[in-house]
Amino acid sequence: MPKIAEIEDTPNPNAVKFVLKDRLTWGTARSFADAESANSDPLAAQLFAIPHVTNVYYMDKWITVTQDGEADWPELVRKIAAPIRDAGAAQKPEIQADENHEDEPRLAAIRALLDEQVRPALMGDGGDLQIVGLEGNVLTIRYFGACGSCPSSLAGTLSAIGNLARTIEPDIEVVVL
Repeated sequence: MPKIAEIEDTPNPNAVKFVLKDRLTWGTARSFADAESANSDPLAAQLFAIPHVTNVYYMDKWITVTQDGEADWPELVRKIAAPIRDAGAAQKPEIQADENHEDEPRLAAIRALLDEQVRPALMGDGGDLQIVGLEGNVLTIRYFGACGSCPSSLAGTLSAIGNLARTIEPDIEVVVL
């Protein structure tokens, strides 16, 4: 049973990050944008059963829950805490398959740059990003967790990602799915 170590606000006013004392996963991120996609995950399904929950994202020792903006956070946090405390801790490391075959050197360089300079900050705020792919000069990313509906991720953070990517590929354009 993971114990909640801390509850943190995120830059997204509709998302809260729960920092845990035990792992839920070993490096594998799980993201659920709606109740239907959460059916196969007991923790996410329980969280979506709580009114106003609109997104669940978790990885390692933290979980970010996003609401629709209609609920009072102190009351909602109490409801969210129970399923988190009842969840089972990860028992053994999972093998994470590489989703993208990175034979393109510039994509690997961009991924390394974002992994080092952007993703740690996003994870600290209860979110993350995934590089979906690079086609021509268009880098496609997807935000998760608190970043998924945060206004600053669609403006400032996206601009910063574009500027970093352009240090490797000057003509690159970054788009969000």
